[in-house]
Amino acid sequence: MNTQTPTTVLSAVRGALPNRWDLVAFPLILGVIFLLAFGAKQTLGPIETLQVTAVSLSPANLPEYALRTILRMLAALVASLLFTLVYGTLAAKSRRAELVLIPILDILQSVPVLGYISFTVVFFLALFPGRIVGAEFAAIFAIFTSQAWNMTFSFYQSLRTLPEDLQEATLNFRFSGWQRFWRLEVPFAMPGLVWNMMMSMSGGWFFVVASEAITVGNKTITLPGIGSYVALAIQNKDLGAVAWAVGAMTLVIILYDQLMFRPLVAWADKFRFEQTATQSVPHSWFLQIIQRSQLVQRASLTIAGLFRDTFGFRLPRLPVPTLNVSRLTPASRIIDFIWYVIIAAAAIWIAWTIVSFVAAELDWKNVLTTVELGAITLLRVVVLIALATLVWVPLGVMIGLRPQLAERLQPLAQFLAAFPANLLFPVAVVLIVRFNLNPDIWLSILMILGTQWYILFNVIAGASAFPSDLKEAATNFRMRGWQWWRTVMLPGIFPYYITGAITASGGAWNASIVSEAVSWGKTHVTAHGLGAYIAQATTAGDYPKIVLGITVMSAFVILFNRLLWRPLYGYAERNLRLT
Repeated sequence: MNTQTPTTVLSAVRGALPNRWDLVAFPLILGVIFLLAFGAKQTLGPIETLQVTAVSLSPANLPEYALRTILRMLAALVASLLFTLVYGTLAAKSRRAELVLIPILDILQSVPVLGYISFTVVFFLALFPGRIVGAEFAAIFAIFTSQAWNMTFSFYQSLRTLPEDLQEATLNFRFSGWQRFWRLEVPFAMPGLVWNMMMSMSGGWFFVVASEAITVGNKTITLPGIGSYVALAIQNKDLGAVAWAVGAMTLVIILYDQLMFRPLVAWADKFRFEQTATQSVPHSWFLQIIQRSQLVQRASLTIAGLFRDTFGFRLPRLPVPTLNVSRLTPASRIIDFIWYVIIAAAAIWIAWTIVSFVAAELDWKNVLTTVELGAITLLRVVVLIALATLVWVPLGVMIGLRPQLAERLQPLAQFLAAFPANLLFPVAVVLIVRFNLNPDIWLSILMILGTQWYILFNVIAGASAFPSDLKEAATNFRMRGWQWWRTVMLPGIFPYYITGAITASGGAWNASIVSEAVSWGKTHVTAHGLGAYIAQATTAGDYPKIVLGITVMSAFVILFNRLLWRPLYGYAERNLRLT
């Protein structure tokens, strides 16, 4: 007997039909898919077309150039996210892997983008001979190297500072390692990871000129994009074209902020570690449209079911590895000894290979000169990180504690972080030449563009993830002024700040490549430093000097991190995790 009433049938019919939100959501989604497909199609042609259709400074070409650039950056961001989940998990979960992976990560973040381009562009071109896609992969990989490291450090820091009571809850519920990863570790890391993804997109803009206009020795590859457009505008001293590029970049940043990052920030807010209800939460108009669209919700439920089937199955319960050295068995100590011997042997072999390669062309005088230049750049990095800390920690806390303020300032912060230093070259060169200023001092200002934003974004992430119950407790105890900073907020954001400071250090070393040797037309201004040394060696295709410069830079970064940031990281893990 059919018990359905006409009202029930009518409700079911209405539920099956699109609603008004579907009429807004679907055109937006289909438009994004069409643009992605159109941009991807352009990468499949022969590489000879890059020489036939040279980059033009006509503003009419900027929409296509912007699309090509944003596709490269999104592809690099996806690759960076996959790298982060795998690499960060291995480093956080395995004591032996951490011994190798974290120093390697220090080296990777210090190697300049030009250093990667020097050795990878030929590989990718040979991998896809005669096709544009080879050059596209080279550009994507270069952008990946400016995005992945801060995301990995953020995820690693989150896994190392998981609240102990949440870890105990997963043991009591008998979660497998796979379930614990997707139901606890990834959600707990998500707020900080989203802000670092935002920072990575902005960091990609900073080096997009070097990624799309590649010059290594006698090989030049120019891909259509905003980066190559900016490079050509600077070369031709066309300030009007520079202004058009800034406008296009601003529009693109606003679009992906509204359609991707603001929805992600609003969605990730539900993963905050809270024991009381949050008084104010971030909002996203696009996320609300998606949530109210019936057809999108049905499609998302289907996809969510597939993900549950894939990531939700229960594996046999495995023993949790311990990091307490005092509890290691004799067999584990033997394995540790063998592992240390292997690492030492590999380090000696790598060092010998580098020394042999460099010594064949350079002498000790070159080495001492390079070390001296590295010390000069190190001084700049230390001063800039200190200045960025004093300025952006208070502002980052203020923004992070006010979600509505963060919504308004989020696009502005992304735009400022994404603003390529190349666009300030005309101002820097003209002022230095006009007033006969010291390049060693005034070019350092350009380096801060690659330093300060890592600290700001990570401090915002830490402040926005700070539990509301702790803020309410501080208010009830009438904590104000320096007491509030010293006992409440600074300990709460300290792990995030350390992550930001480490990545800011790497960002500053990378920024030195484009900031210590600048040009405007045929006028060149150079400061003393390791960044200028590597930039000049890369332009000349002098591989021994490139290897020497990158090696010295990596050594400075590792020593700096080991002597300062790593002890502070350990302090944050032991004493400042939420419980």
